Amino acid sequence: MAILDTLLRAVTWWNGQTLNTQWYTARHGQKVGEDEQGNVFYQTSDGERRWVIYNGEAEPSRVSPAWHGWLHHTYQDPPTERPLPRKEWEKPHLENLTGTAQAYAPAGSLRRAEPIERKDYEAWSPE
Repeated sequence: MAILDTLLRAVTWWNGQTLNTQWYTARHGQKVGEDEQGNVFYQTSDGERRWVIYNGEAEPSRVSPAWHGWLHHTYQDPPTERPLPRKEWEKPHLENLTGTAQAYAPAGSLRRAEPIERKDYEAWSPE
């Protein structure tokens, strides 16, 4: 099973880090922190390059706004050193749920299980 795992890591990028990424991270990466989803963030010793190793499938929308800002050099300090101030009305960060069963479906959508009863519409029928 270990040979199959190694082969999969060599040819796929969406199942975690590839062998080249693991090798580069081991040689040049300094661990900066980890988020609540288990994603691990690294940077080079000079701080010029920053990257994330996803915990599971590589889905960029799983990165929180604070870590996203740090990855793109919007914030110099990582959220582990200087967290973003949060308002009491802010909801926790969620990944993009489009295409999943948890995706938003407005009232009246065909994807909703229960149809809605419309009282503002009366069907026309010819006499």
